[in-house]
Amino acid sequence: MVSGGMTCVKYVLFVFNLIFAVSGIAILVTGAIVQNFYSNYTDFIHGKFFVGPVLLIVVGVVVFVVAFFGCCGAVKENHCMIMTFAGFLLVLFGLELAGGITGYVLQDDVESMLQTALNKSMSKYSYNKEVTKSWDIMQHDLTCCGTNGAEDWFNVYYKNHTLPDTCCPNASPCEYSNKDHYVDGCLSLLEDKVKHYALLLGGVGIGVAFIQVNMQFI
Repeated sequence: MVSGGMTCVKYVLFVFNLIFAVSGIAILVTGAIVQNFYSNYTDFIHGKFFVGPVLLIVVGVVVFVVAFFGCCGAVKENHCMIMTFAGFLLVLFGLELAGGITGYVLQDDVESMLQTALNKSMSKYSYNKEVTKSWDIMQHDLTCCGTNGAEDWFNVYYKNHTLPDTCCPNASPCEYSNKDHYVDGCLSLLEDKVKHYALLLGGVGIGVAFIQVNMQFI
């Protein structure tokens, strides 16, 4: 009976550790997705926004590695490895929570940050390759033109009302007069995207952290 009970506990611990390993992968993937999105807009997004996804990527890798050793400890019934695993999870819980909270807190700074960054960077479009690349990616991917509309390019691009080619889906050169340019400004669309990924970061970080902690006390 005792032997059977210990075997049951061992496999329950193994399953729990396996779930932790999967959660680590989920955190890693989420952090990588958000980081990849942010990396396309480094000229517009403040460096502090990269803290959350980078933190979750690191935590995801560590959770997976720690869970792997937890699985080994459960199978081998190594008490030391299991206790070390539990200690690591408590530390990781704090890091996941920090990464998730960062995503929520930074939402309040999104609008003012993007407004300032977009307005300042427009004047550099014609001579700064990095800024040109960022604007072209944004206008192409978000199907938008200018900060609040195509008219924003009049004073900072060409004087004859020519627009960047990425403002027009089917015309080159792209001209304001042909009405084939994107109508929506980029500010509101990019703001919605950044807030969406900030919420995703916060939800996954905090959600997984509490799931992991609750499982430890089951």
